[in-house]
Amino acid sequence: MTFPVVGMIGGGQLARMTHEAGIPLGIRFRILSDTPQDSAAQVVGDVTVGDYRDLDTLRAFARGCDVITFDHEHVPAAHLRALEADGVVVRPGPDALRHAQDKGVMRTRLAELGVPCPVNRIVADPADVTRFAGEAGGYPVVLKTVRGGYDGKGVWIARSEADAAEPFKAGVPVLAEEKVDFVRELAANVVRSPHGQAVAYPVVESVQVDGVCDTVIAPAPGLPEELSAKAQQLALTVARELGVVGHLAVELFEVRAADGTPGILVNELAMRPHNSGHWTMDGAATSQFANHLRAVLDLPLGDPRPRARWTVMANVLGGDFPDMYAAYLHCMARDPGLKIHMYGKDVKPGRKVGHVTTYGDDLADVRERARHAADYLRGTIDE
Repeated sequence: MTFPVVGMIGGGQLARMTHEAGIPLGIRFRILSDTPQDSAAQVVGDVTVGDYRDLDTLRAFARGCDVITFDHEHVPAAHLRALEADGVVVRPGPDALRHAQDKGVMRTRLAELGVPCPVNRIVADPADVTRFAGEAGGYPVVLKTVRGGYDGKGVWIARSEADAAEPFKAGVPVLAEEKVDFVRELAANVVRSPHGQAVAYPVVESVQVDGVCDTVIAPAPGLPEELSAKAQQLALTVARELGVVGHLAVELFEVRAADGTPGILVNELAMRPHNSGHWTMDGAATSQFANHLRAVLDLPLGDPRPRARWTVMANVLGGDFPDMYAAYLHCMARDPGLKIHMYGKDVKPGRKVGHVTTYGDDLADVRERARHAADYLRGTIDE
């Protein structure tokens, strides 16, 4: 019996959890990992250690793979086009992926599609940032390097022209955006297959701490039904118009107009499984990882509906870890319904080393259970 081989570039926790989703289907995995210690490299049998920025390494890795997909969006587009020219199936393809790789390209295309975004433009130097601030209502403004940023990295808040020098040291174009006075952050997660089938998960609330996702609540509490539907439709439209195959996360700001009317603005795009969708591992009929696999293999997509009224995912961020086995004993005994997912990563302050998921009918209870477990596993509480 022959099963397809999925090659995943990047050996992080997303690759690890996507591999996990493929095991029941007999899907074979190959991982191109930076080091043998990477999260997925610890559990996948077929691992190539190499540099994804090297075309020869990519070509050697791709031989024997039925499809190539990604743990991250950083593979050079020219290399992906070379793989496609070799006959390799790449999903999402470079034409779609460039919108997640380059924030300037993304903003231009979204504007063409009429998608609501913060006021923005590429700026040339700190003096140009001041000119932009005048166009956008004044300081502070947000500055982003167009390539390479994630989890708050590559993002600055400039409150004056003197604050604006640092982003230009990276040697890549800088995007300036208005600093949005938002109500909260949301995320709309969708999955699209090559033949155009698509599914949308419930819109979630994403709580950020120091630029890093801390907690995700599914569905977003108190979100008006019409705004939720608008966010889902927007994400499906973006996936279709950009030609995304696989999972797309659309990170959003919920805003209020002067008359109190609610609205949304697009903050970022991610074309891979995403932290805002981790709750689906335990809280949805089909997880984001399973549906991403189905999409890149052009299989029928699974049901995205939630299993419970509320699901909360809390990231376990690096801290002063206790003895992990003892921590498991405490958390599992306290909450038999708790789901724990650890990534096998070295602990660094603020680094995502795992997550926990809780679900139920009482949102306050579900949130407290998730928060307690994440804090206990991190070592910030001891009871």
